Order: sequence, then C-alpha cells, then structure tokens
Amino acid sequence: MSTAAFHISSLLEKMTSSDKDFRFMATSDLMSELQKDSIQLDEDSERKVVKMLLRLLDDKNGEVQNLAVKCLGPLVGKVKEYQVETIVDALCANLRSDKEQLRDIAGIGLKTVLSELPPAATGSGLATNVCRKITGQLTSAIAQQEDVAVQLEALDILSDMLSRLGAPLGTFHASLLHCLLPQLSSPRLAVRKRAVVALGHLAAACSTDLFVELADHLLDRLPGPRAPASPAAIRTLIQCLGSVGRQAGHRLGGHLDRLVPLVEEFCNLDDDELRESCLQAFEAFLRKCPKEMDPHVANVTSLCLQYLKHDPNYNYNSDEDEEQMETEDSEFSEQESEDEYSDDDDMSWKVRRAAAKCIAALIGSRPDLLPDFLCSLAPALIRRFKEREENVKADVFGAYIVMLRQTRPPKGWLEAVEEPTQTGSNLHMLRGQVPLVIKALQRQLKDRSIRARQGCFSLLTELAGVLPGSLAGYMPVLMSGTVFSIADRSSSSTIRMDALAFLQGLLGTEPAEAFHPHLPTLLPPVMACVADPFYKMAAEALMVLQELVRTLWPLDKPRMLDPEPYVGEMSAATLARLRATDLDQEVKERAISCTGHLVGHLGDRLGDDLEPTLLLLLDRLRNEITRLPAVKALTLVARSPLRLDMQPILAEALPILASFLRKNQRALRLATLAALDALAQSHGLHLPPCAVRAVLAELAALVSESDMHVAQLAVDFLATVTQAQPASVAEVSGPVLAELLRLLRSPLLPAGVLVAAEGFLQALVGTRPPCVDYAELIGLLMAPVYDPEGGGGPALAKQAFHSLARCVAALSSACPQEAAATAHRLVCDARSPHSSTGVKVLAFLSLAEVGQVAGPGPQRELKAVLLDALGSPSEDVRAAASYALGRVGAGDLPDFLPFLLAQIEAEPRRQYLLLHSLREALGAAQPDGLKPYAEDVWALLFRRCPDADEGTRGLLAECVGRLVLVNPPFLLPRFRKQLAAGQPHTRSMVITAVKFLISDQPHPIDPLLKSYIGEFMESLRDPDLNVRRATLAFFNSAVHNKPSLVRDLLQDILPLLYQETKIRRDLIREVEMGPFKHTVDDGLDVRKAAFECMYSLLESCLGQLDICEFLNHVEDGLKDHYDIRMLTFIMLARLATLCPVPVLQRVDRLIEPLRATCTAKVKAGSVKQEFEKQDELKRSAMRAVAALLTIPEAGKSPGMADFSAQIRTNPELTILFESIQKDSTSAPSTDSMELS
Repeated sequence: MSTAAFHISSLLEKMTSSDKDFRFMATSDLMSELQKDSIQLDEDSERKVVKMLLRLLDDKNGEVQNLAVKCLGPLVGKVKEYQVETIVDALCANLRSDKEQLRDIAGIGLKTVLSELPPAATGSGLATNVCRKITGQLTSAIAQQEDVAVQLEALDILSDMLSRLGAPLGTFHASLLHCLLPQLSSPRLAVRKRAVVALGHLAAACSTDLFVELADHLLDRLPGPRAPASPAAIRTLIQCLGSVGRQAGHRLGGHLDRLVPLVEEFCNLDDDELRESCLQAFEAFLRKCPKEMDPHVANVTSLCLQYLKHDPNYNYNSDEDEEQMETEDSEFSEQESEDEYSDDDDMSWKVRRAAAKCIAALIGSRPDLLPDFLCSLAPALIRRFKEREENVKADVFGAYIVMLRQTRPPKGWLEAVEEPTQTGSNLHMLRGQVPLVIKALQRQLKDRSIRARQGCFSLLTELAGVLPGSLAGYMPVLMSGTVFSIADRSSSSTIRMDALAFLQGLLGTEPAEAFHPHLPTLLPPVMACVADPFYKMAAEALMVLQELVRTLWPLDKPRMLDPEPYVGEMSAATLARLRATDLDQEVKERAISCTGHLVGHLGDRLGDDLEPTLLLLLDRLRNEITRLPAVKALTLVARSPLRLDMQPILAEALPILASFLRKNQRALRLATLAALDALAQSHGLHLPPCAVRAVLAELAALVSESDMHVAQLAVDFLATVTQAQPASVAEVSGPVLAELLRLLRSPLLPAGVLVAAEGFLQALVGTRPPCVDYAELIGLLMAPVYDPEGGGGPALAKQAFHSLARCVAALSSACPQEAAATAHRLVCDARSPHSSTGVKVLAFLSLAEVGQVAGPGPQRELKAVLLDALGSPSEDVRAAASYALGRVGAGDLPDFLPFLLAQIEAEPRRQYLLLHSLREALGAAQPDGLKPYAEDVWALLFRRCPDADEGTRGLLAECVGRLVLVNPPFLLPRFRKQLAAGQPHTRSMVITAVKFLISDQPHPIDPLLKSYIGEFMESLRDPDLNVRRATLAFFNSAVHNKPSLVRDLLQDILPLLYQETKIRRDLIREVEMGPFKHTVDDGLDVRKAAFECMYSLLESCLGQLDICEFLNHVEDGLKDHYDIRMLTFIMLARLATLCPVPVLQRVDRLIEPLRATCTAKVKAGSVKQEFEKQDELKRSAMRAVAALLTIPEAGKSPGMADFSAQIRTNPELTILFESIQKDSTSAPSTDSMELS
C-alpha cells in the first residue's frame, strides 16, 4: 500500500469515531489531501472515500456535514466517472429525504458537484452524462408539489445546470418545458420566481420549435389589460418574458410586435410591481432586439419618462431646494428630513429605478437616435439628479453617463476639430446642458451619501472627457465639492480617492488658469492625502500633485502663477515620501515621479533643497527596485528648459547608467538611453570624459538588428554626444561604427533608425577636427558594394542600397565642399562599363540624393548617363536610374522637366520608366516651381492614358494625383469634365488619382476634397467594371485613412456598395483550356473590393451602419469565393466583438457556412496549393467560430451546440480548435471559449 493510500485509510478510520472532533479533523485532513494535485486514488480507495463522505452527509454534527459536502468538489476530479454517478444518485435520493437538513446538504452537494464537473470543451462527456442522470430525477421532484422545499432546491439546481450545460441536454428540453410551465401557476411566489429563471436559461438552449411553443404559451396566457386576471399571474408571465428576453432575447424578435403593445398596456395599470416587471422586460428587449424594437421606441420612451418621476408619496419642492443652498445647516437638516422619511410599503422607487435602467438601454442600443434623446431624455435625467433614493439616483447617473459616452465624438482628427463648433451637433446640444448639470449636482457634491458623491464624480469625469474645457466656468462649485470629499476624514478612503481621481482628470481637461484662484484651498487637503498612511491614498495624491505641477506651471508657456507660496509645502510633502524607506512599491515609484516633475518644472525655486533632492534621486538610482522610475525622473530634470545644475550627481550617475545598459531589462535600457541623451543635450560639455567613454563602450552591443528601437535611441545618443564631446567619441568610434554599418545593410531597417544614423554620421564629420575623415567614412559606407569579395553587392537587399545612398547624401550635405567631387566620382562609377550592377545601383541612388546639394555641374553630366542607363539590361539599374532622373530633375525643373516630358513623348518603349521619373519629380519638387508646367504635364498624362496598360495607368494616376496637389483649387474641379466625357480608362484613372489625394494626416486639400467626394462616389453607378473597382479602392482608402470625408454620405453610398457584393451570373463565363473547362468570374475583383470596404467601415464608421443589413451581406460572403470567404470570416470575428447582440440573433444561420467550410474535403488528386488553401480557409473559419463562442449566450444556441459537439467528436476539428484557442488573442480567457 502506498503512503498516500495508507494515510487516506487512516483518515477514513478516524471518520468512524464516535468523537465528533475526530471526525471533523479527519474530514478536514481529507479535504487538504484531495486538494493536492499529486494525489492519486486506487479503485478501492475511491470507493471507500465516496462511501464515507456520503455517510458523513447524514452526520449528527452540522460542522462535519458541511465539511463533508465541501469535500465533494475536489473529489469529483479525482475519481472515475461511475463513482461520480454514485455520488449524484445518493444526493438525488437525499434531496427527497424527509429530513430538512439532509435535503439542504444534498442541494448544496449537487450544486458543488455540478460546479466542479469538467467543461464539455475538454472532450469529457462526464458533465453531460451526470446532468442527464440528474435531470430525470429533478423533473419528478419539481412535478411533485408535496414539498415546496424540495421543489425550490430542484429548481435551483436545474437553473444552474441549464445555464452551464443547456444545449447537451437537448433530449430533455421538451420534458423540462412541460415540467416548468405549470410551476408558473404555483401558489408559492418563490417557486414561480425560480421557474421563471429556469425557463429563461431553457429558452436560450432549446430548439426553435420549443422556443415558439414557450413564447406562444406565455403570450396566449397573457390576458388583455381589461380582462379579469390575477395580478400575481400577470406579473409572473411578464417576469418570465423578461427573463426569456434577458437570456434569449435574440430569439424573441419575431414575437415583439404582438408582445410589446400588451406589455405597454399593463404598464399603465396601477400596480408598481407590475410596472417594474414591464419596464425590466422593455430593457431586455431593447438590449437584445434593438432593430425589432424600433417601431415601439417612441412609446417606450414616453413610458420611461412618465415613470422616471413616479413618486406619488413624496413632494419635491424646487423652491425649497434653492433655499437649502443658503447655509450648511439648512442643507444638512433637509438631508436629515429626507433620510427620516421611509415607507416600507412604498414600491415606487423600484419603478423609477427600472425606468432609469430602461432609459440607459434605450440610449445604449440606439445611437442613431442620440439627437432626439439629448432633447427629450437628457433634461429629464438631469431633473431627476435630485432623486431621494440612493439606488435610483445611482441608476439615473448611470443612464446619463451612457448618454455622455454615446455623445463622445469619434477619434478622427477632423471630427475633433469640427464637431463642437457646429450648431445643432450632439456636442453643441450637450454643451448647452452643462449649466443645468452643474446646478443639479451642486448639492449632491456635498451630500452625506458617499454613493451619491461617487456618482457625481463619475458623471463629471465623463463630462470633462467628452467636452474638454467645458467645466472651467464652474470651478468654484467643483473645487468646493472636491475639497469637501478629499478633506472628509470621517468617510471611507474610497470617496476621497474618487475625488482625487476626478481632480487629476480635471487638471488634464480644463485650462490651468481656472485652477489658480482655488490653489490655496485645494493644496492643503491634497498634501494631507500625500502623508496619509494608506498607501493607495498616498499614491493617488502624489499623482494629483504631479498633475498640478505639470498643469499649473507648464514648461512650454510663461508662468502665469507665482509658485513661491506653494513650492516649499509641495517639496516638503514629496521629499518626506521620497526619504521614507518603509513604503509600498507604488508609493515609492509615484514619489520619485512626482519629485522628477517638481524639480523639472520648479527646480529654480527649490534653492538649497535642489542638491539634496538630486542626491536622493541618485540614491534611488542605486536601488534595484526604484531604479527605473529614478531614471525617468532624471530624464525629466535633464530635459527641463530651466537648465538646472546637475553637476553634483553627474560623476556618480553616469557609471550607474552605463551599467544599466548591460541589464536584460528592455524598459530599463530604453529609459537609460533616453536619460543619457537628455544629459548629453543639457550637460554635454560638463560630463566627465572618462564616464562618457565608459558609457560609449556599452553602446556597440546595443546597435544591432535584434532590437531596432534600442538601436535607434543608442544612435541618437551617439549623435548628441559626438557634438558635445567629439574627442571621447573619436577614441571609441571604431566598434560602434562597425556595428552601425552592419545595421545599415539590414533589409528591415526602420526609417527612424536610418534618420538617427544620418544624424550620427553627419556629427562624425561635422566636428572640428572631424572624429572620422569624410573620405574614410564614404569608403566604409560603399565598401560592401564596391568590394564584392569583402561583403558582396549581390548579397545586399534592395533596402540596403537605399539606406547606404541616404547616408552618402547625409555626409555630402554635412560637407558641401566635398559634394561636387563625390557626385563626379559617382557619375564616373555609373558610366564605367567595368562597374558591377551593385555599384551602378548605389551610384544612381546616391546621385538621386547628392545631386540636389552638389550644384549644377554634375547635373549636366548626369542627363546623358541616366538616359543611357534606362536601356540597361539590369532591371535594378533601370529602376535606380529612373528614380535618380526624377529626384535630380526636381532640383532643376527649368532644365529637366521639359526634357523629361519630351522624352516621354518621344520614347514610348521607355515610357514606364520615364513616368516613374516624372512621379519622383512631382513628389520632390516645390509646388510653386511646378505651377508653370502644370498644364503641359496635365495634357501629357491624359494623352497617354487611353493607350496605356493597367500598370502604366496606375502610374499615370499617381502622377495626376501629385500634380493636383500642386494647385488643388485649379486642377481638382477639372476631374468633373474627365469623368463626364472621358473613356472608361480615363474615368478609372481619374478615380484612382483621387485616391492618392487622401492621406492619414491633415492636409490643406481636405475641405475642398470633401466637397467633391459625393460626385466621385457616383462612379459606383458607372457601367464599367474597372471604374467601379477603382471607385471602391478609393472609397476604402478614404474610410481607412480619413473617414470624416465620407461619413456624412454613407446613407447614399452603402446601398451602392452592398449592390457590388452580389454575385452576378452575367459576369461568369466558361473558358476552354484544352480538354478542360475553366470558370472565370469577371466580377470577383469588384466583389472583393466591396467586402474590403465593408471591413474598413467596421473599424471607422460602425455607428453609421445598420448592422442587421450589414450582416445580410456578410452571410452571403460566407458562401462566396475563397478570397471573399477569408475576408468575411475575419469580419465575422470582428463583429462578434463589436456587435455581439445582432450577431447572436442569427448565430444559427451564421454557423452553417462555417461548419461547411470546416468539414469540407479537398478532392483526391488536387495539387498541393489546393490543400494549403483549404487548410488556411478552415483555420480562418474556426477562428470565426472561436470568436462567436466569446459571445456569452452563443454556446447555448442549438446550431452552435450541435457544431460544438461535432468538434469534440472529430479529432481533426478538435486539434484545429485547440490550436486556434492557443493562438487567439481575441478572448480574455479560454473559459469563455468553452464548447459547452
């Protein structure tokens, strides 16, 4: 017998003792053993443990009973399935026992066992089998109405079971429905309530036929409002419909037209409990079926407004409210009189709370009606801020917060600038309500109720975020209320921290000047909180103090407030926290950060305290726990424009910072490099040379491809320190330079690293004397290309040639006297027949950059060389020469541009390369320099279009787009004429050109472009496929980069867009390829472009979409071509996150095409690519399935449950699903993806 088995055996023996203490201790020890992962029971031990625990459930001692029932939980995972079934059988038998205590224990035991069963997603059938075993016994217990206690326990367990494993119990759903429905007529309220809950869970999982039976049963038994009926019966039916709405509202949509009018009528009966149930039902319907509720929104809104103020037993006197603000005493006496009022029979507060929640659902589910709600619902909510019931008031605040969140503008730059200024806009209407909100909250901010004040702060925080700057005029009221809560030591720390958090947010949204008059009253309570012994309070207060310093004394503006009266107090409070060593880590970090801001912003006023403060930061720099925040604080001080004297700590700080560069903590390395760069900029001349050399010795290892961000910061620091201490850099530049040159050859080099490298190289040759000779550095840069044996030109990626060329140009601009000679050498290398392809490519790319600083001499030579190179047999040489011709030409337009246009006309074979040159010239030249040639270029581009191939037309379109940017008011209107009169190729080119006018950054052309967008989008009606495809590509670019351009036009555009997602049979043709027939779909590219637009709309214009209509076309796409299915699978996964309610309504329809894809087989004999495509398609479909399962109720859908069972029983699908789960980042945890 093993040691564990022997120990278990001894415990079992003690459990038979007559001493209750022995039994209790033995059961407790067994509990500890069962909770160990390592324990394994043999078959005999399993049987004995199960038998003993079941026996102890009937123990005479209640504590032993309770402990025994707790042991069942961990035991379930340690014994075999048949033993679990034995436990369940015994518990079910005990549930019908005559002993009340044993029944209670059995109920707890069954719930414990159910909660510990492994989920169905693990592939175990244990949970399903056990539940099936229990279900029959539970239904018989519910049906026998002899003992209400048994019924209640059985109903509770059944609800738990249906909520976790509703779908696998499909065979029992009909019997469960017929068992539960009669319980709605039970004389016992508790039975009715539990039956309502169980029916809600059943409704989510049952088949469509059973759901219809349930809905019809409830509706048929719902009498007319004037028909005689028991109020209790009506309430039960309405509550049941509400429960079904909450659990399975997505399935109830088809019944709402019959149901809602009845509920509206019942809402008008004089029964507060019934009104509450009706309003709760409306809330569920609105959240789960917003589209189907559309015809009823007006009536529901009216009812909500009516019952939001339903308080028949209390008289709100507005005149009294105004009088109460006169003195504190009268305010408190009013509050006391309110608190003293109570009426146990008054149910009206529940009606008001239900109305407030229903209003929140209205606002949240119908963002399209927001302007109406701002006019009707918002004022009503503001008037109810005076609500006397705390619970109701919290929900009124919550509803108004939902309104604020819905009003928050999109994150696009254009909306943020334009929206608040537009009269009649949502933000404009909201701004008009701010005075009413502040007036309504003025008393609430000093209410004795902590919950009321918390609601105020939450609401005001949201308001400040939606309308930054709107609260500045009400600062006396806000500061008075905030100080009241911060200084209220009699209240819990929670409200004080909420007030501090609100103050911190307010400092970030309101102008600094608004706080100036209130600082004398604001600062003392904040300082008191900094010294508070509770660590969270102190940390929050330090953040507020930091924000105060940053906001009131900004570094980029002149000081408007003298800090002298405050700096001593702030410094003393912060340093007291900084000096303390026995603090929580969060407080230490906040104290260091606050000190950094205090010194950085007000260091010139610290006087003799400056040096001790810097020494304290140095001390924290030595501590491993606080070194990262200390490095960031030193960076703030070093960057301060106050130019503070950091000499006392520099000699000691630099070696410590150098050691951090060796640490394997990325955040620390990044922060250290930023600190070193700041120190080099502010104190470069005063840094000890020996310490600088120690830092430089660590940098070579950081300039590597393994971490480009670290490399960029390291090179930035090198450029800075080179200008300050060239001698120190010259001594150690060799290793660093070697690593940098290696990095420049990387094909993955980001633009930021390249810019940093240019700056460093310019600094190396820009010092006097130079750290490295110009010629030597040019030689090192070109060596990998010019010396094939030493590095090999062919081995370099294309990106590396561009990077090296940029660096050559950077060196030439730093040494203008050398530029002409360098350009001359490059021309010779490009011309030489002995030069390799790599040398010529680098020479041309370098000339493209150097030519603009080398003067006119080399440019005259270049023309002939570049034209010759356009005929080179090497594609890389031709491309480089074309690029160089455009870039060099941009520097001398009068000479080059007419010549280039003439060549385009004269050399049709080189047209594509010459157009590339023209594109580069149009992009690089100054707009004023191009204006004289705009007409000639415009005419040439449109002349070339009709005969050009598709690739050349794309290039022509880009050239046209760049040309329009030269003079938008003159050239953009010309597109109208070309669209009206041009050939299909010309129209397509014009629309493509418009696409190149759109960037993700603000541009002066945007307002003009917005006025023409509607006309351009009319091209979606063009009969030519290519024009429509180009229009869709342009629309996609606008939606993705600048949605504000098209947002207002979506109502007209979306029907045209959706039209393009349909398969057109007239565009499908058969092509014979030898003995085979191949199907060609000419409309595929247009459909694919349309679906790409739909995906972009999801990200930037979700609020303007009718999701139900949108989903109709996604459904069609799930059955389309491979490329479109891949797109729609991704869209479906995104929709499951963004709009779970409408997706849930049709999950049974959506799952079928996903199932078809996941179970599809490739024909035998297919090529390898077909198998790969099918595998990728399956993975994408399974990702969509996993995303759908993150919607809480989706797993209960019959279709989803059926497919989930299929996945569990199919090994191939199980492996695929599990791999998707591991890779998925869309779900917060695997629990939400269970296939239960």
